[in-house]
Amino acid sequence: MNELYPLKFKPILKEKIWGGQNLKSSLNKTIPTTEKIGESWEISGVENNVSVVENGFLAGNELDELIEIYMGDLVGDKVYDKHGMEFPLLIKFIDANDVLSIQVHPDDELAKKRYNSNGKTEMWYIVDAQKDAELISGFNHEMDKEHYLQYLRNNELPQILNHEKVKPGDVFYIPAGRVHAIGAGIVLAEIQQTSDVTYRIFDWDRKDDSGNFRELHTEEALDAIDFKLYDSYKTNYESVQNESSSILSNKYFETNILEFNKSVVKDYNVLDSFVIYMCLDGKFEIEYYESEKIIIEKGETILIPSVIEHLILNPVVQSKLLEIYIPKLERNE
Repeated sequence: MNELYPLKFKPILKEKIWGGQNLKSSLNKTIPTTEKIGESWEISGVENNVSVVENGFLAGNELDELIEIYMGDLVGDKVYDKHGMEFPLLIKFIDANDVLSIQVHPDDELAKKRYNSNGKTEMWYIVDAQKDAELISGFNHEMDKEHYLQYLRNNELPQILNHEKVKPGDVFYIPAGRVHAIGAGIVLAEIQQTSDVTYRIFDWDRKDDSGNFRELHTEEALDAIDFKLYDSYKTNYESVQNESSSILSNKYFETNILEFNKSVVKDYNVLDSFVIYMCLDGKFEIEYYESEKIIIEKGETILIPSVIEHLILNPVVQSKLLEIYIPKLERNE
């Protein structure tokens, strides 16, 4: 069997009513000039949207085919034991050229009961944001089901939600159950559980290209919503130059940021997981198997198989990436 190597995948582009052309300007994505592209699915194991390799001898193969062949060598033994053929994360870049609908995702328990699916916990890293751009995360005061429905029926739901001004580098954790929406003028990286279950609860009275209102999921969402008020909805972190700095950790994924202007040695010997790099800025070279090399540029995402435990990252210019993997130990959030 040929040796595994760092894998690039063909982005799966999604046209959206709220999308635009900003993935091209912010992340150098090649997108059709006539389409409103809202999402680029960078790595996906979602049914009917499985990523296809675009580099090396495995080019043309789908991600689930690779897991079937390489198992723990690709994803890590502990990951394969738990998730089997399902790749556990969905990795995206999102261009909110217009505001998204207000929505919520079910947790594992509810999604399993209703759809035999995973829940959807996710995080956002703001790549680019226009002046005064904002997003919605959670409620702005204590809430209950009765008052929530009252505001929803009066078409006043945004009044009770927490609005956050954003800038590049901001991080927001969106656990299952948290009501949320990305505002206009934001480009972000999204890391989430493999799930495509979304309940749309408010859509700004917007109509699609055919003049129809999009479907709302008012009843389904009620059991999914976390009505609690939280002290803070933004994730604080510190980034140390030339070191992987933790920005978010939960039982589904760990995400670090690495800003570097000199070579960085990575040892993943104890990780027992694949690693994903999302290049947010710059250009760097990955050196692996002692002499093999591959270049990663701004806007590209790459999957490092679990079997590759030692890497050197050499910046061509000052670079910034997100480093994502499955945590070593199960934990409660």
